[in-house]
Amino acid sequence: MNTLLLTGFEPFLDHPLNPSAEIVKELDGMIIGDYIVKGCLLPVEFSQSANQMISLFDEVKPDVVISLGLAAGRNTITPERIAINCNDGVKDNSGFIPEDEAIIQEGPVGYFSTLPIRTFVNVLREYGYPAEISNSAGTYLCNNVMYQMLHYISVNQYNCLSGFVHIPASHDLAVISKRTMPSWSHADLVEACKVMIQSLAVEK
Repeated sequence: MNTLLLTGFEPFLDHPLNPSAEIVKELDGMIIGDYIVKGCLLPVEFSQSANQMISLFDEVKPDVVISLGLAAGRNTITPERIAINCNDGVKDNSGFIPEDEAIIQEGPVGYFSTLPIRTFVNVLREYGYPAEISNSAGTYLCNNVMYQMLHYISVNQYNCLSGFVHIPASHDLAVISKRTMPSWSHADLVEACKVMIQSLAVEK
């Protein structure tokens, strides 16, 4: 049985809950397609998130890594195409505010996702879930963990697919924050993640 490391983030900024965390908790230990899912929650801290993720990677030794993150305001599932070597943006949960920092000194400018992102989008649409490829993971923690995981895999020449997928807000989050925020039901978010994981069997 292959292993898939699925990560999400804890609540951050003015979001009292994070749907990526709820998905990871629900799918942890589940067998989906050809994969057993190991779900793990990451802190929203530049000094800790990627280090914790890499430690999990070394422990689990997965065949695939899918990181999930909240993109409040988006109304589609958006697999990210590329991560760039830059930390910048608003404060993390520790209060740290990065500004134009390299993630890895002397590291490559960017890393393309090695997940089958086009397949993800096509299959999600076939199941009736709005989806599109995003060409920017931003410069916050989502980009940071995507870049560092891909860098670690590349440097160590591991045979492992890895990348990042942004998800919309859940209805629960929209109700307690902004009622005009685009949102999906928790059930649909979970099923969409299952669809992506199941599609990986096609790529083997």
